[in-house]
Amino acid sequence: HWKHGGIVGVKGYGGGVIGRYSDRPDLFPGVEHFHTMRVNHPTGWFYDTAALRKVCDIWDQYGSGLTNMHGSTGDIILLGTKTEFLQPCFDALSDAGFDLGGSGSALRTPSACVGPARCEWACIDSLDICYNLTMHFQDQLHRPMFPYKFKIKTSACANDCVASIARSDFSIIGTWKGKIEINQKEVQAYAASGINIREEVVDLCPTHCMAWDEAKKELKIEDEDCTRCMHCINMMPKALKQGKEKGATLLIGGKAPILQGAQLSTVIVPFMKLEPPYTELKDLIAKILDWWDENGKMRERVGELINRLGMRTFLRGVGIKPVPQMVKTPRTNP
Repeated sequence: HWKHGGIVGVKGYGGGVIGRYSDRPDLFPGVEHFHTMRVNHPTGWFYDTAALRKVCDIWDQYGSGLTNMHGSTGDIILLGTKTEFLQPCFDALSDAGFDLGGSGSALRTPSACVGPARCEWACIDSLDICYNLTMHFQDQLHRPMFPYKFKIKTSACANDCVASIARSDFSIIGTWKGKIEINQKEVQAYAASGINIREEVVDLCPTHCMAWDEAKKELKIEDEDCTRCMHCINMMPKALKQGKEKGATLLIGGKAPILQGAQLSTVIVPFMKLEPPYTELKDLIAKILDWWDENGKMRERVGELINRLGMRTFLRGVGIKPVPQMVKTPRTNP
């Protein structure tokens, strides 16, 4: 029995608060207002207990005490407060070092996997990239200005632990250039331990770039055909390692099914070196946002706009040259 409550918020911000009112206040007194606040999470979701206690104490004082750790965008979700408590709650959160996240037709709060903090497979510093983008695009995050929402998610390797390819408009996926490093002795140790390398590794390679010599107990990889999906490395982490030249693949257009069906994102930059201050990455995102803002219809995600106008139009608009890796599905007609 919720109805949308119109525009509610805090001073200086156009987002971060979702208005909720009960359409049956006579049946549910006490929750006539039940607004939601989104709080920008620390990148990688690393907290100490003192920080969590601060958030909970503030929410006990100004809200219902109900929380959602975390929303699908990554924010801390504080569920249920009244209009008159929004500004005091925001002030208290600010004093504690927290800020509101994105909502509405704005850049949503960027999120990232734990990356190099805990993962040996991280090809990029997903935590630093996420923090840098969050700080750089503060205006776009707090003041809705776009046709619809825009999400940025960063995964430090192709395992994509934040599901950026399925859930974000702009995906940053850590990858590498060059050959996968093979330790044949460790490969043989995996084979001796009971792993069926042909069935569990080689035959499951999506591009069939691997070959297993049963007699010699030797694994071969045609690196030119490898898409760096990480399956073989996941199966045999002691035997296989990523190449030494690290960077990221950038993709565009992922989304969950809302107005149109779900979409997986499409490669637009196969490899980009990502080092602070990430100027090339920020410039590309700004060009994409400008093109989408200029051409998008109301409530049209950037992936839906690309489907409507065509990838060729998008690439021309943001100044990217076409490359074979952008082909999402090979043609089926002769």
